[in-house]
Amino acid sequence: MLALKQSGNVKKALEGIWPGLRVELEIIKTTGDRIVDVPLAKVGGKGLFVKEIEDALLARTIDLAVHSMKDVPALLPAGLTIGAIPEREDPRDVIVTGGETLTLLHPGAKVGTSSLRRSSQIRKLRPDLEIQNLRGNIETRLRKLREGMYDAIVLAAAGLHRMGWQDSITAYLDPCEFLPAIGQGAVGIEVRGDDMTLRQFLMPLHHPETAVAVEAERSLLKALEGGCQVPIGGYARIIDGNVELSGLVASLDGTEVFRVTRTAPPEDAEVLGRTVAKDLLERGAGRILDEIYRS
Repeated sequence: MLALKQSGNVKKALEGIWPGLRVELEIIKTTGDRIVDVPLAKVGGKGLFVKEIEDALLARTIDLAVHSMKDVPALLPAGLTIGAIPEREDPRDVIVTGGETLTLLHPGAKVGTSSLRRSSQIRKLRPDLEIQNLRGNIETRLRKLREGMYDAIVLAAAGLHRMGWQDSITAYLDPCEFLPAIGQGAVGIEVRGDDMTLRQFLMPLHHPETAVAVEAERSLLKALEGGCQVPIGGYARIIDGNVELSGLVASLDGTEVFRVTRTAPPEDAEVLGRTVAKDLLERGAGRILDEIYRS
């Protein structure tokens, strides 16, 4: 439902900008959509939400694809590119409960999330809570909370905002304390690299500041060779004309959390991502990543 909403927003925007243009939505169910009872880290991670769609792009059965950038692997298939990144929605994570914030949840409270990044940071802040796996679309997750299967769930603010369900949010988690996923809140429009006409059509939707921030975050992810299988977070923003990037690597149990923040000019966003990754690895994150990959 969220993916359809995001695609519909792009369709509406393009048809509004280019009179006479008609955009047809093609719904493609991905492996990630079908597997809802197993943590993503155990079944392949981010690429599960985009592979079938990218295959359709390469086969020329569709002309563009709308993705949540947090679901897009650091490396794109040959022949494909991100043609535009519209302005970012709220990148923060949120907690949804019966009224309690994360700090006020009772010891032993059941918190639902399928994200290793989220669970590691929750365990660091509240080691007394019980983290339980939670998969499914937003509606399913909210329903499970209402049915009492969990005392709290952690979601991305952007999805709730786009669906118009922000009233369900109990509290926003400050990215200065709780880093979001790489690209969270940003939408990317993927196209074939040789389709220059379509890329020109997409340019009015492109938001340069968001694109620079996402470039820095994805450079960090690529340098760490990470995905859903490891607790990695990253958040970049433009401050006083420069890009500020915070990166995080955590152990699965949350006992060790490595975090680095650096700034650079926008034109050095990609280099900034690699620099933050290098600093994280040198501080000890490399050992954490090696242990996770070996297990």
